[in-house]
Amino acid sequence: MDPAADPVAGPAEDPAAEPVAGPEAGPASVAGTSGGRGGAGTVACGGGERGESGAPGSGGPAGDGGAERSALPPTSLSPSRASDFMQCPLLYRFRVIDRLPEKPSEAATRGTLVHAVLERLFDAPAGERTAPRAKALIPGQWDRLRESRPEVTELFADDPDGQRLAGWLAEAERLVERWFTLEDPTRLEPAERELFVEAELESGLRLRGIIDRVDVAPTGEVRIVDYKTGKAPRPEYAEGALFQMKFYALVVWRLKRVIPRRLQLVYLGSGDVLTYDPVLADLERVERKLHALWEAIRQATESGDWRPRPTKLCGWCDHRAHCPEFGGTPPPYPLPVRTAEPGTV
Repeated sequence: MDPAADPVAGPAEDPAAEPVAGPEAGPASVAGTSGGRGGAGTVACGGGERGESGAPGSGGPAGDGGAERSALPPTSLSPSRASDFMQCPLLYRFRVIDRLPEKPSEAATRGTLVHAVLERLFDAPAGERTAPRAKALIPGQWDRLRESRPEVTELFADDPDGQRLAGWLAEAERLVERWFTLEDPTRLEPAERELFVEAELESGLRLRGIIDRVDVAPTGEVRIVDYKTGKAPRPEYAEGALFQMKFYALVVWRLKRVIPRRLQLVYLGSGDVLTYDPVLADLERVERKLHALWEAIRQATESGDWRPRPTKLCGWCDHRAHCPEFGGTPPPYPLPVRTAEPGTV
C-alpha cells in the first residue's frame, strides 16, 4: 500500500495512539487524537468478544450476564445480529432471545486469534511492526484466549499429539503473514483499534458494534477497516459483504456527523482488499433498511412468530436439533406473547 495514494493513510512519523486500558477508560474519539483500544463513553464503552450478545463461537452470550438471566426482548442491533435475522429469523431468536449456547469453531476461533494479534501489533513502535514479530505474538495471544474462553480448548480435546493444533496455529501464521502483503503497518497509526461504537437513532433504535480499526488522516478523513480471515466474496455478493461496513459508517456519521471517506475490507484468506467510498445516500438507505428490520424484529418478538428460512448455511448451524425444518422443536418461548385483537390479522 502506498500511503501517498491513500487519502486516509497517516504518515509513519505520526505519534502512536495512546492505548486505552479497557471498559473503565475515558471516552474515545473516532476523529480525534486520543486513539486507543476499546475506549468508553458515548463512542466506545468496551465489551465482550466482538461486542455481540450471543455471538457465534462464544459458547454463550457475551455482555448479557450469561444464560442464567431471564430472557429479555432485544434492545439493540449489531451488524451480525441484523445479518442473522435476514438469514433466518429463527436463528436470530435462538441467539438473542433464547441465547442457546454454541460450540466454538476452529475457523471463528482462529479469526478471533488473528484479530487479537493484528490489534496488539500496533502496540509496538512503527519500525518494529514486522511479520516475524506479529507471528511471535500468536502463542501468547492463544494462551490469553484460552484463559478468557476456556471452551475453546474443546476444539483440540481429541488431539493428543498436538498435530491438529500445530496445523491450526500454522494457518493463523499464514493469515497474519499475508496481511503484510496487503497493508504496511509501519506506515499506519490507527486512531482506534477494536472500537466499540453505539448510537441511538431518532426513532430510538440503538445500533452497536465493534470496528476493527479506524484510521484518520491528518486532514481528518476517516477510514474504517475490517479484517476478514475468510476469502473475498464473488462480485455479485460484494454488496452483502459491505452491509456491515455501511452499518458502521452510519453509526460514525450519527455520532460524529462525519461520513467516513473509505470503507475497507481486508480478506486475509484470499489476499484481497475490497474498498468502498460511501456517500450520504448510502447511509440513509442503510438507516431505512435497519428501521424496517427492527420493525420486523419487534413484531416477531411480540407475536412469538420466528420462522426458519432454510438455506445452504443450515448445514453449519448449531441449532438444527431445535429447528422445525430438521424435525426439532424450539424451546418454550420465554417472552410474553401479545394476543391479536379481534378483527385484526
